Amino acid sequence: QVQVAESGGGLVQAGGSLRLSCEASGRTFRNYSLAWFRQAPGKEREFVARINWSGKYYADSVQGRFTISRDNAENTVFLQMNNLKPEDTAVYYCAANRGPYSGGSGYTQWDYWGQGTQVTVSS
Repeated sequence: QVQVAESGGGLVQAGGSLRLSCEASGRTFRNYSLAWFRQAPGKEREFVARINWSGKYYADSVQGRFTISRDNAENTVFLQMNNLKPEDTAVYYCAANRGPYSGGSGYTQWDYWGQGTQVTVSS
């Protein structure tokens, strides 16, 4: 079982920045595929970004504003969010798979999830 825990959410004005962190347990973290999803009230959970041995991938809605990165020594994946917009308001979830080429843009493709962290962007 992989334990996943997000942190770093909060309230920010439009145009501002936030950095989310997600720590995942396990000795083979460097092999994990990792992703960020988000879910706004009344909407389905949607893909934001993912990172694995194939590279980094982003949703069109965040391309150029958000950056996903990882620190394998700290078992942590980050989501740097710049130029935030009110439509970015959501609960942000971190997801992990054990395999290095695993997971995609569908939330059913991911095995381990954190509890989520709230991001609110005011206009």
